[in-house]
Amino acid sequence: MGRVYKRGEIWWIQYYGHGLLYRESTKSALKSVATSRLRLREGEVGQGKLPALKAERTTFDELAALYLQDYTINGRKTLQRAQELAARLREAFGRFRACHITSDQIHGYIVRRQSEGLASGTINRELAALTRMFRLAARQTPPLVSTMPHIPHLKEHNVRQGFFTEEEYTLLRAALPDHLKVPFILGYWTGMRMGEVLRLRWEQMDLSEGLLRLEPGTTKSECGRLIPLPAEVCVVLRQWKDQTSRRYPTSPWVCHYRGERLARIQKKLWDKICQRVGLTDKLFHDLRRTAIRNMVRRGISERIAMEISGHRTRSVFDRYDIVSEADIHEARTRMNQGHRGRPGLPPEDTRGWNVGSFSAASLAPSEHNGEHSARNMTSEEDLTS
Repeated sequence: MGRVYKRGEIWWIQYYGHGLLYRESTKSALKSVATSRLRLREGEVGQGKLPALKAERTTFDELAALYLQDYTINGRKTLQRAQELAARLREAFGRFRACHITSDQIHGYIVRRQSEGLASGTINRELAALTRMFRLAARQTPPLVSTMPHIPHLKEHNVRQGFFTEEEYTLLRAALPDHLKVPFILGYWTGMRMGEVLRLRWEQMDLSEGLLRLEPGTTKSECGRLIPLPAEVCVVLRQWKDQTSRRYPTSPWVCHYRGERLARIQKKLWDKICQRVGLTDKLFHDLRRTAIRNMVRRGISERIAMEISGHRTRSVFDRYDIVSEADIHEARTRMNQGHRGRPGLPPEDTRGWNVGSFSAASLAPSEHNGEHSARNMTSEEDLTS
């Protein structure tokens, strides 16, 4: 049995649950509030639930700490990205307790971020981080949240469609500095992700056999891959390795700047060089789409292309296999070649078939067509009679 009692001007409740004594302030001067709270707690204990005292006091900062702790424990490579997402969410929800983060507040957050010009994909990444925070809190013992608000997922319209033509690849390759040429060439020919390229070591290269090995745990999918290297790439890598061995003999990195691993390709420098050669809106990730498309065009099976690029789902692979305007023109040319003549007809008859095949007279109803229609109608009447 529980009871209500008063401390000063505030009413408190006391009850037992799972052999433990609980005391809780109602933060109210009304006895009716304390009585209702006591009935609620006794009902929760009767249903076998632990009192939700901790869940009602959990703050957003505790959710964010749990989220970042999960990234640290599991050794996720995107911890820095998770920290950035948590910081952005803290600006909006940092002053709230978890139980006070409602769907209305989340909708207001979405509207505010959209007014700032952010794409739906960016907002979805932030909402996904918030969802992860609540799910991790719900799995704790006892749970740090009693309920989870509805967090919507926005429809994304910013589907990536860029790729490099062979002319653009040659043009940009000549303009890039030496330390950026290597990751650019590797990305164009292999379709590797930027992070995979920049973490490469020379010990992963077998230039005599033309093979590159990605060890398990070093890729986004955590799976290892064996990637073939074309002759052009092997020539460039041998030259770069010789130069690296002379100047920086202790550096193990394939992609480096003055011996230090190249952590990332600076977007400002990339955009500046692209603009210098007349290319706009080009991304390093466009190389990945380009490599996949080129592999398919060269007759490499889709399964092998997916093994090389590291794609695990067919839907992603289809989205990357982009059809360019040149592909459409080539298809039109092949269609015209296929219909230049009908099988079994001489060329003079073919010309008559291709040009003016449908005249106005052939489209107009004829006396024969009328007789045929009348016969069909008569036959139908005979069947129904």
